[in-house]
Amino acid sequence: MTALIPLLAGLGTGLALIVAIGVQNTYLLRLAVSSGLRVVTAAVVVCAVSDAVLIVAGVLGVGAVVERFPVALVVVRFVGAAFLVTYGVLAARRALRPSSDAIRVADEAADDGVPEPAAGSGPERPGTVVAGRTRTVPPGQAVTMRTAVATMLVFTWANPHVYLDTLVFLGSVANQQGPDDRWLWTVGAVAASCLWFGALGFGGRLLRPLFAKPLTWRVFDGLVAVAMLGFGVLLVVGA
Repeated sequence: MTALIPLLAGLGTGLALIVAIGVQNTYLLRLAVSSGLRVVTAAVVVCAVSDAVLIVAGVLGVGAVVERFPVALVVVRFVGAAFLVTYGVLAARRALRPSSDAIRVADEAADDGVPEPAAGSGPERPGTVVAGRTRTVPPGQAVTMRTAVATMLVFTWANPHVYLDTLVFLGSVANQQGPDDRWLWTVGAVAASCLWFGALGFGGRLLRPLFAKPLTWRVFDGLVAVAMLGFGVLLVVGA
């Protein structure tokens, strides 16, 4: 029973810190409603493993090293700001122009329960009629996964706040638990990341019927553009 106290404390602190509207969570939600299960799984793993590495590093004292080299955080800040502004501009363009995302989501939702083409019938092409309807085939799985993983890595590791929040803050809180309880606290914090990213990535797929409408995508991309550009500006000014 005593062991549960630091474990639950780490879980609660981790959830309180991570459950927020941020660039990482926003991008994972976009993948959840527009990409295949393999892509979403890869993105969830990237987020959870990255958080686990940073939390453990903070407990081991790496956060103190980061505090001694503020120039490194300045470089990360401007790299992250440039990426966020670029992504925000692209999101704004998607909000202003019709996107094929809604068509793809609608087709994938409609494909549930539809058998795959018979072997030897050849690969499907965009616009192929399947079960009496036109199906829009999404881009190649490998390319999509590479892009998703690379983008998620940048969103995670090019954000200076992740080092301050995870390495410095969570690391210092964990070490305040004492030598006997700090690793139980760390397990709880890591579990919080796994639970949150898993729920957001796999639970977000339940929103696919909503995102089958083009208007939903335009509103979502508009909000993403505002958030990304806002975060980018805040990074530039050092907030």
